[in-house]
Amino acid sequence: MRVDFHGVTTPPDVFAGWAREVEEAGYDSLWMSETRHDPFIGLTAAALQTERVAIRTGLAVVFARNPMTTAMLSNDLQLVSGGRFSLGIGSQLKTHITRRFSMPWDKPAARMREYVRALHAIWDCFETGGRLRFRGEFYRHTVMSPFFNPGPNPYGRPRILVAGVGPLMTELAGELGDGFLAHIISTRRLLEEQTLPALRTAREKAGRSMEGYELHATPIVATGSTEEELRAEVERAKVEIAYYASIPSYAPVLELHGLEDLRDELHRLAHLGRGDEVVDVIDDEVVETFAIVGEPAVAAKKIHERFDGIATSLAFFRQQGGTPEAWRPLYEELRKLQASAG
Repeated sequence: MRVDFHGVTTPPDVFAGWAREVEEAGYDSLWMSETRHDPFIGLTAAALQTERVAIRTGLAVVFARNPMTTAMLSNDLQLVSGGRFSLGIGSQLKTHITRRFSMPWDKPAARMREYVRALHAIWDCFETGGRLRFRGEFYRHTVMSPFFNPGPNPYGRPRILVAGVGPLMTELAGELGDGFLAHIISTRRLLEEQTLPALRTAREKAGRSMEGYELHATPIVATGSTEEELRAEVERAKVEIAYYASIPSYAPVLELHGLEDLRDELHRLAHLGRGDEVVDVIDDEVVETFAIVGEPAVAAKKIHERFDGIATSLAFFRQQGGTPEAWRPLYEELRKLQASAG
């Protein structure tokens, strides 16, 4: 299981400054989310500062871009990084797509399926120089003159990893993707009982095996070296869990763990506009269910127990403040644990 570094809300200049430090520390991949900054810019800067570490969007909001834009950005980042780039993609929520990005939203799973096929059609055109003739329900790409065609990428096309929670997006990720990005509140039970069976079935139907397929986990982690630090981290984790658990589309995760009452209360408070109260209904037991809690050695053991044998890679999630130095004790403990486990 690879251990990666994830910059969530990090500005590109800061992220670039961390890149070499992360590589020298031994992390396997650098991930950047599309939150407050464009991940393609931060990852390009990081790629120019490193030589070995893989470069990955985790995730890029593709419905905010058309397939041609994403294909060009990804092709260039694959080139700049020397073949170290992977494209992690997600749909985001309807509110953000329609009201923040002012882009269309309908049939998200069907749209994502078509989006991935369009990416490959465009990359095929780059590679072969053949005619671009992609016509779908949501996207049409039918013009590519030589002046605009970058030609074959010497490092090949990027791998595509698809984020999902529900069955439709998970099945799509298994059928068309090279990997799956698990949601940050994913538990071992969710991955074992729902996610992995859906991925395996989808790949079997597509005539593909799970060999080489990636499953990336990014758990919320609350860790500290003192009781005071750890308590502050638990409170931060409650805020993050409350935010995601109050989103209706993530309700099945709560239901799987018998937390229907919590689901209903979170939705009630959100509906009443009392969002500042949702943290109060997240108790320590809920935190333990959806987050990793403990001083570094304990947290490392819990991460290993939750994801070993399921995830091929993981990174630690913290919305803000997740610097390489902050994660160093946990990273070192997890590496020691993995080494002792063989």
